[in-house]
Amino acid sequence: MIFDTLDNLNRYAGLPHNLHRALEYLSETDLRSLPVGRIDIDSDRLYALVQEYTTKPAKQGLWEAHRKYIDIQYMQTGCERMGFANICTMTLGEFVPEKDFQPMSGTGSSVDVFEGAFVIFFPEDGHMPGLCVDAPEPVRKVVLKVKID
Repeated sequence: MIFDTLDNLNRYAGLPHNLHRALEYLSETDLRSLPVGRIDIDSDRLYALVQEYTTKPAKQGLWEAHRKYIDIQYMQTGCERMGFANICTMTLGEFVPEKDFQPMSGTGSSVDVFEGAFVIFFPEDGHMPGLCVDAPEPVRKVVLKVKID
């Protein structure tokens, strides 16, 4: 897992799997003009999911991980708490290949992701996004899905 802001974009120039290209997309694109939904950047190799929703209490959250894609979750507006844990510490449910969705249960740590910050979740990083920090609030987030080569 990586937690940072785009101010440090140059630190990530050597990352594999189109990760630096994805971060450049976040840095160079007028994200406010993007419509909610899926935006193909490089077919299924790199795409964005623009999301708007209200954060929820942790008891309503779900743990997940992915095998085919790395998630870059960028907080455009608002603040959101995200749980994280290495999947080796979790109880894994049945993987759903068509959704690249690995459900899991257990406990982990959390990070508060503020406006302008991003978190990169690799396949070994279980995560629980969409949680409120103090009280539910509306957020706008761009999730980049980076296919693993």
